[in-house]
Amino acid sequence: MIRINRKSRIFSSSTKEPVIRAVKNLRRDLEMCCLESADEGDSIRLLEGSQEEECFSLYVAGRELVIEAGSERGFVYGIYAVSSRILGVAPFWFWNDQQLIRQKFYTVEDGFRYESTPFAVKYRGWFVNDEVLIHTWHVDRSKDKPWEMVFEALLRLGGNMVIPGTDSNSKRYKGLAAAMGLAITHHHAEPLGAEMFARAYPGVNPSYDENRELFEKIWREGIREQKGMEVIWNLGFRGQGDYPFWENDPRYETPQMRGELMGRLIRIQYDMVKEEVPDAVCCTNLYGETMELYQEGYLKLPEDVITIWADNGFGKMVTRRQWNHNPRIYALPVRPEGRHGIYYHVSFYDLQAASHITMLPNSPEFIKQELEEVLQKDVKDYWIINCSNVKPHVYYLDFIAHMWKDGEINIEKQMEQYISQYYKTKETDRIKRCFRDYWKCAARFGEHEDEHGGDQFSNHVARVLVSQYMKNESERSEYMLWATDAPDLRGQIRWYQEICQEAAHRYRECLRRYELTALEIENEKAEELFRDSLLLQAQIHYDCYNGAAETCRALLLAMEGKYQEAFYHAGKARKSYLSGNTAMREREHGKWKNFYENDCFTDIKQSAWVLESLMSYLRNLGDGPHFYLWQREFLYSEEDKRVMLLLNLENHLKDKELFELMEEKWEE
Repeated sequence: MIRINRKSRIFSSSTKEPVIRAVKNLRRDLEMCCLESADEGDSIRLLEGSQEEECFSLYVAGRELVIEAGSERGFVYGIYAVSSRILGVAPFWFWNDQQLIRQKFYTVEDGFRYESTPFAVKYRGWFVNDEVLIHTWHVDRSKDKPWEMVFEALLRLGGNMVIPGTDSNSKRYKGLAAAMGLAITHHHAEPLGAEMFARAYPGVNPSYDENRELFEKIWREGIREQKGMEVIWNLGFRGQGDYPFWENDPRYETPQMRGELMGRLIRIQYDMVKEEVPDAVCCTNLYGETMELYQEGYLKLPEDVITIWADNGFGKMVTRRQWNHNPRIYALPVRPEGRHGIYYHVSFYDLQAASHITMLPNSPEFIKQELEEVLQKDVKDYWIINCSNVKPHVYYLDFIAHMWKDGEINIEKQMEQYISQYYKTKETDRIKRCFRDYWKCAARFGEHEDEHGGDQFSNHVARVLVSQYMKNESERSEYMLWATDAPDLRGQIRWYQEICQEAAHRYRECLRRYELTALEIENEKAEELFRDSLLLQAQIHYDCYNGAAETCRALLLAMEGKYQEAFYHAGKARKSYLSGNTAMREREHGKWKNFYENDCFTDIKQSAWVLESLMSYLRNLGDGPHFYLWQREFLYSEEDKRVMLLLNLENHLKDKELFELMEEKWEE
């Protein structure tokens, strides 16, 4: 038996930066997990071996714990395996504030041996996308530290590639990602990782036909900038704001014309890459409109390019809805030949119904079903998972990592392991039931099994309806045609109101159970994690769906000319959204200070601001232009209300003050 402690020496002859960084992190983990000791610990040694690429052996030899590997990434995985298997440091230790067991030493039996096995999926990783929270968040006064912890978590889960952010962030952090041992790949709207055309050439029309040389110049520059890195080169051609290119170039008016140009440009990019990097691995995203062109036979690709099939943002392997267009074309290969991958979302941003600051509302059984079909179709060359800001989505990121490692998953076993790793409490079964409750509460907005609403459904849609009412209540909102075929705005509001009321009711009942569970968790740190994760997300959903339902009530009353009542319910809606935002910000303790500060996508606080504007609008309609009648009604006694010698004796109340008087009177 050997003993590993803070004084254990780590012997490594590797000069590779990813290995050096991983060794440094292992030393940090030893300090986190081991108490001070006067005893010299036994050694850890890195030994060159002949294991398969990315594989390693971990075993005891004499008085040493040996990590044996035949590749750079094999050593990285082996080092993190010591951290997890010996010290108990889980992949999301940082993101879930894991309670680490500190002791003087950790023992390893003489006969201990662990042999890693190849991963079921060849290239696997995350797309750090829509990263508005970690974009502004600082840890230890460092803007870069959060990104380092993202990449470390990915490596601990066995990831080997990353899209290291969106737009400028991908440029900033690709070097760090590569230094830690990850291959770089690219956003489907940023082919080859090159600079966006509109940024490189502001004011120039982003038309390939008009500016062929400029496009090819930035593509070639992108290739040469990354030539020394391990890259999976993403080929493609989309518009400058992640939309179809023909919106910038309307001359391409038919699917055939569009597909032919896209195919020709992908071939040009492919030849450019192969000229600089002969053994390059290339891929292309069949995303949105690209999927339709490919399925219809208009888009031809080089034979060895990995085709990346995308879910719809809600976990279903069909084409995504784009505004009101929702073709739901099957998004997996029907023929086995070729190389294939997936782009899959545990977080999504669609200005309609997706989840950005909360967990995907579709169940583990559903996700398992979809990814099992992916594996059955032999789509194992490339999995890129949209991880967004990581923290709200850690459960499903862990879930999917099990599948890319083993090619299968036992849901109950994975959930129990996850809860055991991070909560370390005897209330495991109760917490497991809370997870199950979460998915049962989700708002159902469509007939398909994946059509459950997230935090954007309870926020953005409400703002859309308010905006349309204030612009023109006699017309329905064009932005709602994806959701309902109601003939008028009133019908759209009523459709939305029913869904939100039912969801708010379910989340309210769920919260009651969550609160009881939180109070029964004896482990203080476990309770804190529970409140930071499941309870917070349920609270956000309840407050926002309740706010959305009150918004609908306000709008319907206003359409009946009952402006005072409408004002009151708009105030209640505002108050509910503010409650959700406050609940979120109150969980920013310790290192999480300001984590949610830049919530500008779901933007709960904006929902409150929009309702504040609605209150002012309704007050103008119902109490303008003199603005004294409502005030008199709630400030004055019954006898004084009828005396009109002086219209008012006080300054005009602010909308918030007036609402508080209404609330005081009407809530009695």
